[in-house]
Amino acid sequence: MATQSQPSPPSQLHEQRAATLVQALPYIQKFAGKTMIIKCGGAIMVDEAMRQSFADDVFLLHSVGIRPVLVHGGGPQITESLNRFGIQTQAIGGHRITDAATLEVVRMVLVGKINKDIVSALNRFGEHAVGLSGEDACLLKVTQRDEKLGFVGDVVGVNTDVLARLTDEGFIPVIASIGTDDNGQAHNINADLVAGELAAALQAEKLILLTDIDGLLTDVDNPQSRIPKISADELEEFIESGKAQGGMLPKLDAAKIAVEGGTVSAHLINGTQKHALVIEIFTDDGAGTMITKGNMGGGNIEGGNTGSGNIGSET
Repeated sequence: MATQSQPSPPSQLHEQRAATLVQALPYIQKFAGKTMIIKCGGAIMVDEAMRQSFADDVFLLHSVGIRPVLVHGGGPQITESLNRFGIQTQAIGGHRITDAATLEVVRMVLVGKINKDIVSALNRFGEHAVGLSGEDACLLKVTQRDEKLGFVGDVVGVNTDVLARLTDEGFIPVIASIGTDDNGQAHNINADLVAGELAAALQAEKLILLTDIDGLLTDVDNPQSRIPKISADELEEFIESGKAQGGMLPKLDAAKIAVEGGTVSAHLINGTQKHALVIEIFTDDGAGTMITKGNMGGGNIEGGNTGSGNIGSET
């Protein structure tokens, strides 16, 4: 009796691609028409290949009926520009002290450079992306966080009508994290917190925070210690344990703001990995950490390899 031959490598590749598409279908059906807030950091925007890969993923979401809204910061680029102008920069509690001179550089970098780079990358696929700052149409209303920080604000209001009109017409808003107070004074805002507030205000399906690590880790030196799923209450315990520090803290605060404000889930993923955005949304395994308001029953704060893309755990 002849033995059955193994599929050739091209056949195996075709089967894998077909299986991926089949796996993605229920997610595409579930999320069509839903709003997703995606926050990308300045570090990802520095690398041209990463920026184009990110744009590919965002346009794919848009093409299957998802309504992406992008928020970006630009810490590395702002620091570089401040150094070039000879402006010293200091921080308190992770927030950049922003005087008038610093604010002008922040606006120049965020609105005039990074925002336009992202818009240009997305518009390779068609005239869909629209660049905004929180100053436009009073999109982001703020109050001063602390006099010691200068022009640094906290979001107290979101003009959701502007974003609804744009997404209803098929546009992709790309928002720079600058807002204005009641007197029209511009303020620098932490982009993670902007994303969290937007997700809550828009009642988004997901908030996706791109970082440079593989989600929330119990041990920052061990990528295998990723926590695939965690509730907001468990997240608070994690923060209080001191395991989250530095730039991760505003991301976790943003996730809590979002899910406690009505967003179905927040996700921390490694944006430096190619197509991490698509993997997190459209596959069973996922790519990072998923955070929800309630206990999902499958969470594992000790870490593990369970994926965060399980469609059943989000309903």
